[in-house]
Amino acid sequence: MTAALESALYRAPALETPARVVGASPARLVLPGVESADWGLERELGLGFFGPVEPRAFLAELAASRLRGRGGAGFPAHRKWSAVASAPGDSVVVANGHEGEPASGKDAWLLTRRPHLVLDGLLSAAAVTGSSEAVVYASDAAVLTSVRRAVAEVTSAGLVPDGVTLRVHEAPAGYVAGEESAVVRSINGGPAKPVSKPPRPFEVGVRGLPTLVSNVETFAHAALIRRYGAAEFAGVGSASSRGTALFTVTGRVAEPGVYEMALGAPLSELVRAAGGGRAPLTGALLGGWFNGLSVGDPGDLNCCYDAMRAAGTGLGCAAVTVLGPEDDLVAVAGELSGWFQAESALQCGSCFSGTKAIARAFRQVLRGEDPERHLADLTRWGSTLSGRGVCGFIDGAAALARTGAEELARRETRKER
Repeated sequence: MTAALESALYRAPALETPARVVGASPARLVLPGVESADWGLERELGLGFFGPVEPRAFLAELAASRLRGRGGAGFPAHRKWSAVASAPGDSVVVANGHEGEPASGKDAWLLTRRPHLVLDGLLSAAAVTGSSEAVVYASDAAVLTSVRRAVAEVTSAGLVPDGVTLRVHEAPAGYVAGEESAVVRSINGGPAKPVSKPPRPFEVGVRGLPTLVSNVETFAHAALIRRYGAAEFAGVGSASSRGTALFTVTGRVAEPGVYEMALGAPLSELVRAAGGGRAPLTGALLGGWFNGLSVGDPGDLNCCYDAMRAAGTGLGCAAVTVLGPEDDLVAVAGELSGWFQAESALQCGSCFSGTKAIARAFRQVLRGEDPERHLADLTRWGSTLSGRGVCGFIDGAAALARTGAEELARRETRKER
């Protein structure tokens, strides 16, 4: 594997890299001046954040906005909020900033540039759900330093409502530590590994209470909706994916980094903004590493939850790795299969054995050992392993097996011609 390929796969942009806005997309999170050292709580207060929250009215506004969670699945935010709000008794809200996806840096950027905005959304959620505890869950050292400082500032300024405890929970590194049941388990003092569901966290979570776990970017957008209203938020985006989102772009582009773009815009617009697209694209990893390989030039694909799902991939955490002619896509699949094997929680036999077998098959393929047999195995695993683990991690490995096998089949067909 070349050094350039390794960089494209394994390094999200450095935290110091400034974020940018794509084209005519409105700047909502990436505001002018947000990268400066003097941006902080006073600037956010000057913009009108940390205002009063009327729970019923805000829930209605959240529903009208059609905000979808920015952590991966794109689940409608108001449904989670409403489920916890309607539960009797106490509850907990958690801002998940763990970001175990190696190709993603947007949550780290947000929590180091606008942590107070995330806290505004988190405290708004606590008010709506009647929660007595609000927790920020993160693992990166720089992020933890930034968030702890912001929590201290918000607390000192008297912005934490009476009866609410606002705190930070330091999580261990590792991909599965960001899965919502692993988040709850870690906060409860256990290992940061997923557990079987049901019950789900919104039913039984932290301290056995109904718990709202959402990505930190979701809370940032919720704060914007409280401040500016649902109509303003939903003024851009596609019919099913409203608002803007933070995208992390890596790979064969001149300016990898975090970009804010309206949902529904074509992927080609994002790639061009990052300094790519001059050479033909041969593929991409879309939505992080969980959706397998997207082979060919995906530039016409719209960055929308439903459009990407219809194309057989997903928006996920909005991480995009651009691949070009110099990249061996089967080798890329081989490297990713090794990552899946290393990141398995080792709790389920299907995941432990499946990720190991997939990684071994790709290693042997890349050594030229019996590609026909491995092609059949990878194809089979791509369709039979999904849905067999506790947390769904094996689903990502299965997607990689399936799409890697498809590319391997194309390569073998080219050899025969």
